[in-house]
Amino acid sequence: MTTATRSTGYAGTLALTAITPIVWGSTYAVTTEFLPPDRPLFTALLRALPAGLVLLALTRALPHGHWIGRTAVLGVLNIGAFFPLLFLAAYRLPGGVAGVLGAVVPMFALAFAAVLLAEAPTRRTVLAGVIGVVGVALVVLRGNAELDAIGVLAGLTGAASMAAGTVLTKKWGRPDGVGPLALTGWQLTAGGLFIAPLAVLIEGAPPAMDGRAIGGYLYLGIVGTALAYWLWFRGISRVPATSVAFLGLLSPVSAAVIGWIALGQALTVLQILGLVIALAGTVLGQIPPKSPPAAGDALLTRHSGGRSRSRALTLT
Repeated sequence: MTTATRSTGYAGTLALTAITPIVWGSTYAVTTEFLPPDRPLFTALLRALPAGLVLLALTRALPHGHWIGRTAVLGVLNIGAFFPLLFLAAYRLPGGVAGVLGAVVPMFALAFAAVLLAEAPTRRTVLAGVIGVVGVALVVLRGNAELDAIGVLAGLTGAASMAAGTVLTKKWGRPDGVGPLALTGWQLTAGGLFIAPLAVLIEGAPPAMDGRAIGGYLYLGIVGTALAYWLWFRGISRVPATSVAFLGLLSPVSAAVIGWIALGQALTVLQILGLVIALAGTVLGQIPPKSPPAAGDALLTRHSGGRSRSRALTLT
């Protein structure tokens, strides 16, 4: 496979994976415009469990052995804990503050990748993370934003949970013969089962739903969860986990653009500047590090000596 072909494949994988945070950015508009209010756990449950069960039925694959435990861990980190913490932060904090806390996922991913994958962060990736947070802050923060300690803790814990789940998904990979669709079904089911008792205990009986709510839940379950997470886990299996994490910066950007187009929300010059900065951080986070020379090439260079250098000069 040529370098150009590999580069095209890498870029194509990133482009497909980027669909996920862009779709996730539509969650706020769908939730506020179509779904029953004040039911975050019920919404999280309907996003995860039905989609997971459908994917299990389609793939007809179940985890075995140590993958039962791994599935439980990944399901809780990526879905079961992340969804409730995300909604708790959203309910206790202004949307802008919650959005900025979500933008620190790449920074957590860099730290977890250093520990779990032995991928040392570089100055470029740290700079990309800082740029991304600054850009998102310009897009979503308001001058009168107030902080709530529980909300901030929930937002940071949710970001850490998502980052840890992303890195562990990369570290553990998939069992032989199991595709990303089956892995997605496992995690959504495990996460949904974790959320179910919380939703019943805290929120009680499901709310009444009309046609708009049913349509909203179907969109979130099919597009915003099953399809989105399949693309997300597929991307994690093919590119560095930190690169995938940086794509998450596209979610608040997508939310702002959708709010402007679909909900008539105005964008200021400062917000537009923030969109550009956040996109710059996303792109900077995708640039792969320079690969060191292969061991064989280095050995050849050492042992060929001056004769090879003279031959090269003659040929040029």
